[in-house]
Amino acid sequence: MRASSVKTVAVPSDDKRWRLVNATMRRHGSEPDALIETLHTVQEAFGYLDDTALRYVASNLKAPLSRVYGVATFYNFFTLKPQGEHNCVVCLGTACYIKGAPQILESVENLAHIMPGETTPDKKVSLLIARCLGTCGLAPAAVFDGEVAGKLTADDAVHKVQEWMKS
Repeated sequence: MRASSVKTVAVPSDDKRWRLVNATMRRHGSEPDALIETLHTVQEAFGYLDDTALRYVASNLKAPLSRVYGVATFYNFFTLKPQGEHNCVVCLGTACYIKGAPQILESVENLAHIMPGETTPDKKVSLLIARCLGTCGLAPAAVFDGEVAGKLTADDAVHKVQEWMKS
């Protein structure tokens, strides 16, 4: 099928960030194989993947919505909710779990009064979990605003999150 005959769906809004998303899809031929790259662009531009964005990407890449949702929910990088100013991702992989990750997670939950996948009402902190960070030698580990911290204690994690909550 020639590129000129491919019909695309209108952008959801006049937000200029959609231009970045469209450029990514065009760069990859608007094919379903561009899904992960396109979702990365949406997440970078908007901070998360909402229902409107997922439907738009599915339509324009001619991919089933179920596949788009499947990819968006499978990869830990993607989030379907707006995130806080700061992100704490606690690894619950086997090594981290055995070495104390559940206690770290519980301590952060109690401090911030949120559960994994939630953001504090003031939008300061989001708490997430990962199946595995691939840093088993550093277990237990977490990621604080994109930086891996290993050999953590619950007190270490609480101290970091408290700093965020005060700022």
